[in-house]
Amino acid sequence: MRGGKFVRLGFVLLTVGIAASASDQPASAPLLPCPEGSPGAVSCNPSKKELKEAGAAFAMGLKLQREKRQDEAFDQFETAARLAPKEVEYVTARELTRQQLVFDHLERGNDEMRRGRQIEALAEFRTALHLDPQNEFAQQRLTDAMGEWAPKTSVAPQVVAASDEIRVVPDPAQADFHYRGDGRGLLTQVASAFGVTATFDESVVSRQVRFDIGRANFYTAMAAACQMTHTFWTPLDNKQILLAAESMQNHRQFDRMALRTFFLPGVTSPQELNDIVNLLRNLFEIRLVTPQPSASTIVVRAPRKMLEAATRIIEGLGDSRPQVMLDVHVYEITNSLTRNMGLQIPNNFQLFNIPAGALAALAGQNIQDLINQLISGGGINQANSTALSGLLAQLQSQQSSIFSQPLTTFGNGLTLMGLSLGTAGAQLSLNESTVKTLEHATLRVAQGTEATFRVGVRFPILNASFAPVFNTPAIASVIRNNSFQSPFPSFNYEDIGLSLKAKPRVNGNSDVSLDLEIQFRALAGQSINGVPVISNREYKGSINLMDGEPAVVAGAVSNSEQRSLNGIPGLGALPGLNKVMTSNSKQSSEDELLIVITPRVVSREQNQNAEVWLQK
Repeated sequence: MRGGKFVRLGFVLLTVGIAASASDQPASAPLLPCPEGSPGAVSCNPSKKELKEAGAAFAMGLKLQREKRQDEAFDQFETAARLAPKEVEYVTARELTRQQLVFDHLERGNDEMRRGRQIEALAEFRTALHLDPQNEFAQQRLTDAMGEWAPKTSVAPQVVAASDEIRVVPDPAQADFHYRGDGRGLLTQVASAFGVTATFDESVVSRQVRFDIGRANFYTAMAAACQMTHTFWTPLDNKQILLAAESMQNHRQFDRMALRTFFLPGVTSPQELNDIVNLLRNLFEIRLVTPQPSASTIVVRAPRKMLEAATRIIEGLGDSRPQVMLDVHVYEITNSLTRNMGLQIPNNFQLFNIPAGALAALAGQNIQDLINQLISGGGINQANSTALSGLLAQLQSQQSSIFSQPLTTFGNGLTLMGLSLGTAGAQLSLNESTVKTLEHATLRVAQGTEATFRVGVRFPILNASFAPVFNTPAIASVIRNNSFQSPFPSFNYEDIGLSLKAKPRVNGNSDVSLDLEIQFRALAGQSINGVPVISNREYKGSINLMDGEPAVVAGAVSNSEQRSLNGIPGLGALPGLNKVMTSNSKQSSEDELLIVITPRVVSREQNQNAEVWLQK
């Protein structure tokens, strides 16, 4: 990949050389093609102002490049190439600076890797990949840095203490045996031929045997003799053995056992230690296994051959469990809309008798007395027709009178009637709001370990408050002088928002199985006896994802809409008229929640195929 990069860099340098030689002759400078209809067609024919700005940006970029300020120079070259995309000199300078920046970030990232600073190296490789997304070498180095970020255990599982079983030391000779007689005599003769003393358990049964073997050592001859007599032997010391009848009970009673203590540095919890203990008990049927969680050790006592097999299994375990990086994105969008529009037409009226209404407005005064008072005071003139209007004006001046609203009259005398209508109005209002929230979290968790991620607030709920139920002179005194301080009330905090629990498991093909529990809690907007009601939505399930595969694990949409119509019956049901002749009110709210999880395996032991042969 590096060779391909250097070829690309050489091509860019050659292009820059051609552009530099042509920069002295602007009239014949090469131009890059810019076909019509392309995304950059707007700038294919830049104006004189844009050409001037591009030239100034290019000159500034060259100055910054001479001052070793490559980042700022790249911004200037990019501006020049954007304003004049057909100028090969501007485009070449931009690409050359881009590749130089990518090379510098890669070099700094490699240097940080050699120093063991993986986080700083990750930042450098990400920056290089952002500048050149197609750079395969930067992609590979970023993957390598993420894999080396996992903590390494200093030592592997190992045996820290051992107590081997007693071994017999026979004479290193070979002998021939031709025996006919009792089985006990055969076993005694074979043992004594190699300088070993044989002791018999009471379970050994005497039987007649015929035994012929030539040029055999102790172990071969004793194994053949035990097979003929249905017995087995176990050492008592280096020159003495015990023989017993072949049975499972005698093996458990007389077999010599060895003891070993294993140190497991990768175990971080008692549960993991118990899993290994159960493995040894179920696989090898070893009963004497003692875990010691405080020291991360296991003490195993078993026959030598069985203990050797258990040792190979434990030493083949990895020094640490696979590590999974969970990339969690939480998207939340809330929209609310309130709209009120339309005409409010008077939909009620009041019909009343004017003389009776006037008497009621004047608290029962006689209408004739009122007219006489108005005539004597000059309020109304009998010579013209203003008498009635003056009387009505006087009545309208009364507070809280039915005549304070505009009205129409009809009739005469005692049948003089008044009709009062309500007020008309127009409404036109709109209130709209949108809230967008993005939560991005990166969680690192070991296989089989549960990780919890919470987003939200802790809402206080009042449990109890203090109030004196009886009065005493002391309480009355502090209340009078305003020095009484009540105890702090009791609160209970509830988590409001999103709560996510994830437990990953890495499979043999690098797939990741996730056990998920998602809970979303929010205030419902109502309360019971002063205690707020909390709405709750939960999800619990399992998904299987490939390494680096994003997945939408939860999505929730809540939509509520409320409409109201206020107007005259009949008009509100007519299409078209119901939009202007009535008052329309609409309230709507919409909440969207989306959770995306991407698992990445960042630490994984190499697959090992262990074969264990257990011989009795």
